[in-house]
Order: sequence, then structure tokens, then C-alpha cells
Amino acid sequence: MCKQFKGQKGFTLIELMIVVAIIGILAAIAIPNFMQYQAKSKQSEAKMNLGGIYTSEVAYFGEANTFSPVFTTIGFVVASTGTQRYTFTVDGTTLLAGTSTGCTTYTGAAVSATSFTALATGNIDGDAYCDTWTMNDVKVLFNGAGGAVLNDVVS
Repeated sequence: MCKQFKGQKGFTLIELMIVVAIIGILAAIAIPNFMQYQAKSKQSEAKMNLGGIYTSEVAYFGEANTFSPVFTTIGFVVASTGTQRYTFTVDGTTLLAGTSTGCTTYTGAAVSATSFTALATGNIDGDAYCDTWTMNDVKVLFNGAGGAVLNDVVS
């Protein structure tokens, strides 16, 4: 029933070990790059959501002649609330809480009639530090708790 073919050869153990070593080297190179690109996309998500909050605040200011820290008032909605990586606040009022960000909440000053600051806080790369992004009423984007001004302006 079981016939053996003459001259049939297979892979040797050395050849299989070389292939596994090559795959391991490629994975060691690719995984850190993937993690870096994933972190950049999460940062872009925060910046774009802050841009949306800015747009909603400016639109509300056009109607009411004041800024509002209340999420439902400005009409800003994040589509994927179940997978939210950041907690969004406007001057201390939480607009949208992220899923277990592990970061302290923002305790800023009260919103005024002529200014606001929106903040996104989250731990997207799993280290000991929280990633924070802020955008104010003149559309200046800040990165970090120290308030270092970036050259980015979300359009």
C-alpha cells in the first residue's frame, strides 16, 4: 500500500534551522518598526480628534459667542467610542473617557468666554509615561505636560 519513490529527498535539519533563523531575524527587524508605526497612527488619531474638538468649539463660539466645556453642547462625537485610546477633556471637563488609559485626569482652569484648551491623555506605547496633546483656541498644538510647542497645526 505504501510505496517509496526512489530518489525522493526532503529537507535536512540544517536547512530548516537556517530558514527558521532567517525568519527570526526578519521578525526582529519588522516588529519594532511595526510598533513605531502603530504609535504614530495613535498620535495622529489624537491630533485629528483635537482638531475636531477645535472645529466644534469654534462653531459653537460662532453661535453662542462663548466656548463650552460640555461635550454634548459642542456637538463633537468620536465614532469609535469602544476602542478609544485617549481621554479627551476641555479645561478640566471630561468629554470622552478612554478605555483604561492609566493616566491622571486633567485639572485645568475653567473655560472662559474667549478661550479654551482641549487635552488628549493616554498611554499608547505602554511605557511609564502618559502621552498628552493639547490644542488651544488659537489652534496651537502642544505635546507633553511641559507644553512644548510643536510646529504641527491640525488643519
